[in-house]
Amino acid sequence: MGAIKYISVSSRRKRTRKREVVPHPIHHRLLSPPPPPEVSLSSSDSPPQITNNTPIKTPSSPVLCVDTTASQSTGGTLDGFIEVWNFTTGKIRKDLRYQAQDQFMLMDDAVSCMSFSRDSEMLATGSQDGKIKVWKIQTGQCLRRFEKAHSAGVTCITFSRDGSQLLSASFDQTIRIHGLKSGKTLKEFRGHSSFVNEAHFTADGHTVISASSDGSVKVWSLKSTECLNTFKPAMGSSASEITVNSIHLLPRNTEQFVVCNRTNTVSIMNMMGQIVKSFSSGKRQGGDFVCCVLSPRGEWIYCVGEDHTMYCFSVTTGKLERTLTIHEKEVIGVSHHPHQNLLASFSEDGTLKLWRP
Repeated sequence: MGAIKYISVSSRRKRTRKREVVPHPIHHRLLSPPPPPEVSLSSSDSPPQITNNTPIKTPSSPVLCVDTTASQSTGGTLDGFIEVWNFTTGKIRKDLRYQAQDQFMLMDDAVSCMSFSRDSEMLATGSQDGKIKVWKIQTGQCLRRFEKAHSAGVTCITFSRDGSQLLSASFDQTIRIHGLKSGKTLKEFRGHSSFVNEAHFTADGHTVISASSDGSVKVWSLKSTECLNTFKPAMGSSASEITVNSIHLLPRNTEQFVVCNRTNTVSIMNMMGQIVKSFSSGKRQGGDFVCCVLSPRGEWIYCVGEDHTMYCFSVTTGKLERTLTIHEKEVIGVSHHPHQNLLASFSEDGTLKLWRP
């Protein structure tokens, strides 16, 4: 395994604020998207090698969230713009007519989270004012709006497997399910005592798992919205005060998930709340993790610390394989390509960097 290097980096540019591509949403029944095509994973699932430094995009303000598909990536900015890029080249997609005309999908407030549908044709975005919009990527049309999805900023959003519903979490301490066809909030999960930072449908389709700043991970019944289990990943007397930043379901073991909290340790837990394995930055000062992401096969965990350093852990051996300082200021997040060894990191320094073998 060689040293980690980077391939590309973004910079800022000034841009006039435009209206969203379609001023009025299209109100029609949204059909459930077809299953995605079969995509084979690359033969290797290894830490990235970063090789060059060339501009890949020029956002008008810092990127706050990123999501990726096999062929494209989207980024949401502080000033509400949503841009679509080719993930491999890092260039903005000019084959999309609206972007070629310098028009972009737009939220009313800062874009705080986003997620593609399984067929990559729709994109759901959440904003700091609690609103959610669903877009058609090919045309930039706003297909559905949820003006009162939450009473505070949306922290996480994801499509259900059949694409008919959205699962969202928020600073308002709730998790909600929204129907794309009805345009209404269908269910609400209450029980966290602080911000809900992330929520996911589990693989069996019967439960939802969530992570919160109250220091807990909760498992909920999708049918009844009842809280089935509550786990405290951090140990010690102050565990309840340690924020759980994110949770990540292991692709090859649906009964286990990665927990990233505001400590220098990231853990793998099972659905019984037991810690199966732990990985540490080894730093007492500045080594607490702020975000992490899994490789496509779940063989590597990439964590980013308060020290702006990326830590690469092997899930198999439990060893820290590589470290690299990746940004000059605090890292906001990291995202992994779903099928290739490609990573994106974005930071308060105004840059978005791509990393690949």
